[in-house]
Amino acid sequence: MSHHWTRRQWLATTSTAVAGNYLVGSVPVRAVEAPTAPVAIARCQRYGPELLPTMERMFDQLGGIERLVKGKTVALKLNLTGSPDHRLGYLPVGLVQWVHPNVVGTLVHLLDKAGAHRIRLLESPWSTAEPLEEYMLQANWEPRNFLGAAPCVEFENTNFLGRAKRYSRFRVPGKGLMFPAYDLNHSYEDCDVFVSVAKLKEHLTAGVTLSMKNCFGIAPCTIYGEGAGIDEPSLVPRGGRGLFHDGKRQPSKSALPENDPSSPREGGYRVPRVVADLVAARPIHLAIIDGIASMSGGEGPWVPRTQGVHPGVLIAGTNCVTTDAVATAVMGYDPLADRGTIPFEKCDSTLRLAEDLGVGTRDLRRIEVLGTPISRALFDFKLLRNAHPRFDGLDIGG
Repeated sequence: MSHHWTRRQWLATTSTAVAGNYLVGSVPVRAVEAPTAPVAIARCQRYGPELLPTMERMFDQLGGIERLVKGKTVALKLNLTGSPDHRLGYLPVGLVQWVHPNVVGTLVHLLDKAGAHRIRLLESPWSTAEPLEEYMLQANWEPRNFLGAAPCVEFENTNFLGRAKRYSRFRVPGKGLMFPAYDLNHSYEDCDVFVSVAKLKEHLTAGVTLSMKNCFGIAPCTIYGEGAGIDEPSLVPRGGRGLFHDGKRQPSKSALPENDPSSPREGGYRVPRVVADLVAARPIHLAIIDGIASMSGGEGPWVPRTQGVHPGVLIAGTNCVTTDAVATAVMGYDPLADRGTIPFEKCDSTLRLAEDLGVGTRDLRRIEVLGTPISRALFDFKLLRNAHPRFDGLDIGG
């Protein structure tokens, strides 16, 4: 994203329109009936010219996105975890822990091409109420590039009340695993289609962080943060979502308390349950995972012994559990694994918990993989330290 792109430039790079049927989602059901949906995998080595036709082909394989987004408000939850100055060596954040800006810009363009009426870029930047555009600028992103990719792009920091007068309450089907409901920024209600734009990474607490774990960040720190107000939400976020990790305090009393205050107070139990709750309460209609460039060893450079890696893959699907199950397999892990088995050595599996809530299946035997087979997209994170050297990022930028 080193240039300022106009909408005309984005249009000049595209080919035929994507059309067809698209699975919008489903009402949660019993785990034995957890729904399935196809997942598309594509090899993609760079964030340059090959990105657009690759993403367009993947959406075409899934049936097209026009029927999903035409005339609709589409909300994109971006994975911009950690502050912009958290760097792994000299690598730009988009090559390591953040989704790459070219993936975002290309997606915005394709959504506009498919007829989206309004496109909203959302994220809850770490412990700040500053505009999302300002946060992006600190990472040397150019927000005007996204505005140039479509005529109807908006930004919102969802870590506090933002532009609304009240928070929106999302109830988890049944009673929820950790909380019965979550109070979120209005943006997650003020949309017809919800998209999770994630990064292919491991996670110190949750094992892996993909399209579902990306939604951990939709909970505002003004309510669920360490410095949240006691009775009412704080005006601005203070601190991170520590109460989701350790349960040392409850959210603001304006929100519903957790189901069982006597449950384990450790992150490996709590975080996967919060994530499964959130994706059941606020369903994801389209999951996109950027694995062109990423990192191994954890979710950010603050985790010891992390390194930049180059899996060279993109993954997309219309069910977040099936998409994350395939992505987990692409990382060399078993999506049917649970606590005590790599990568879930010290945590419960979000995949299993979301499956239990009826969001989707993690059983690869029930998931149709389109495009590149898992065996050809495999980038074994277990063997990264020995088999895959660090990269400097110079050969994959767009």
